[in-house]
Amino acid sequence: MQLDVQIESILFFKAEPVSFIELQKMLGVSAEELEKGIHALTQTLSGRGVRLMQSNNAVMLATAPDMADTIQKLTQEDLQKDLGKAGVETLAIVLYRGPVTCSQVDYIRGVNSTYILRHLLTRGFVEKIHNPKDSRSYLYQPTFELLAYLGLARIEDLPEYAVVRSEIDIFEKAHDTPSEPAQET
Repeated sequence: MQLDVQIESILFFKAEPVSFIELQKMLGVSAEELEKGIHALTQTLSGRGVRLMQSNNAVMLATAPDMADTIQKLTQEDLQKDLGKAGVETLAIVLYRGPVTCSQVDYIRGVNSTYILRHLLTRGFVEKIHNPKDSRSYLYQPTFELLAYLGLARIEDLPEYAVVRSEIDIFEKAHDTPSEPAQET
């Protein structure tokens, strides 16, 4: 498979910036080969609805600037909708277990949660912060806006927070559940 296609697939799956070094490791290519693959992908996406964005030795897929009005309308429509079961489930994990990585949420839910986390980010319910234990991943935590919306002064004011956190800790210790995945995938 062509390198540009592989890069596109990884960036689509990750749905967040990926460093050049991380891409090199995943694909087993040199910096020069990666640069050629990124250039080819940039050319392939030219004039399409998706663009390759580059910043500080990282790349990601993003919508084309000329689609901004359409995307803004869709975002506004999304904000009008209910969260749904998956959204509420993911939000509960972030509230009671957070800050958490996407892979931790995926592990708990048993499905890929990237889209749901992006939706919660868009709505301002969660925020993405750098993971101090792994610079390749991010942590998701509730926003102050969410806490204010819920009428909470602090996260510990959630119903049964201490009990739920205690039960989570006991479960993880008893089942050797990783509280910190080795790496974000």
